[in-house]
Amino acid sequence: MKIIYCYDAYCGWCYGFSSVMKKIYEDYRDKFQFEVLSGGMMLEVPPQRIISMASYIQNAYKNVEERTGVKFGDGFLQHIFHPEESNLVLNSEKSAIALCVLKEYYPEKAIEMASDIQHAINYDGKDITKEDAYLSIVEKYGISKKDFIEKLNNEEFREKAYYEFQLVKQLNVSSFPQVLVQVSDTNFYLIAKGYTEYDELKGRIESVLSQINDSSFTQKNME
Repeated sequence: MKIIYCYDAYCGWCYGFSSVMKKIYEDYRDKFQFEVLSGGMMLEVPPQRIISMASYIQNAYKNVEERTGVKFGDGFLQHIFHPEESNLVLNSEKSAIALCVLKEYYPEKAIEMASDIQHAINYDGKDITKEDAYLSIVEKYGISKKDFIEKLNNEEFREKAYYEFQLVKQLNVSSFPQVLVQVSDTNFYLIAKGYTEYDELKGRIESVLSQINDSSFTQKNME
């Protein structure tokens, strides 16, 4: 069985949801595989500059803070409240590729690494379309910076990122965050659509487990 977390690095609600997913991973890492898929929320060509969304984010980030308890850092807010002075651009491709590369090293740490990428943009205010935005993350996990950058610019990992974008569409995910439980090749349970509190999400996972156990018990008795 697998828990699939569909997110995007630029999704503010995903940033607020990171702490919930970290707790869920700690609770269920022995019962489920965990997979993080990047959704490709922002793939416009040419990429949008932050000034195009600054006025919206000036209000929206406060809602995320109040609901989730997460804090957006001064590095990020500087871009939002002084967008005319910012060169920050928004494009999901590079962050998705970066996560694919990071997952190759430590797939079991995908949720934490996705959170690290979101912290880089939403707290530190780094431009995650640039290579150097990831260097502190790479250092944190003891990964060779040279190897990471080579893979970050390798077409193989770009293809992996776009495969994830297509997979997210096939799962009928059109907004973020979303979490699904996969129990077979064709059987999925949607357990979170949008920000979901930890207790509520845990309860839904327990409900899925109960249904699976009941189904297994019934099937066994019929054999």
